[in-house]
Amino acid sequence: MKNNLKIFFLLLITCFFSGCEKDDICAEGTPTTPRLIIEFYSKDNSTVRKLVANLKIQGEGATTTLNFNQVDTIELPLKTNENFTNYSFNINSTASTNVNNTDLIRFNYSVNDIYVSRACGFKSFFNINLANGVVKENPSGDTFFWIENFEIVKSNVETEEDVHIKMYF
Repeated sequence: MKNNLKIFFLLLITCFFSGCEKDDICAEGTPTTPRLIIEFYSKDNSTVRKLVANLKIQGEGATTTLNFNQVDTIELPLKTNENFTNYSFNINSTASTNVNNTDLIRFNYSVNDIYVSRACGFKSFFNINLANGVVKENPSGDTFFWIENFEIVKSNVETEEDVHIKMYF
């Protein structure tokens, strides 16, 4: 009888602890969806990084802008629910002269969703199209591109540690 009672309590304790679950908290530092890393270079010397003054970037349909001043590297989020993201790049955005200029840039890519965990959900990786990964246009009435050229350095956007695109101006 004593042995049966011990076995019963052992089974009861085992059932009690088997129902416990790990907390559903996404740990700090868990990799998330990476942003696109862009570096700016001189159009005259493609090895020299160049600072951009008063750069204002706005996503298509967005009400807020990203403002940068005197930077040579920026990080931009890409849409995870579409295969493209449109941004307007406005240089010298606070200047009152006619040097203020906007280029419309479209990033074309494919999205790959990766399951991280129940707590963290999914993260997305992007693969920039090599044929038409970056397309630039001018808004109507604008005849001058301030971004002269671009180069896709790394088409797989999997981390924020690598430069993905170089832009020359």
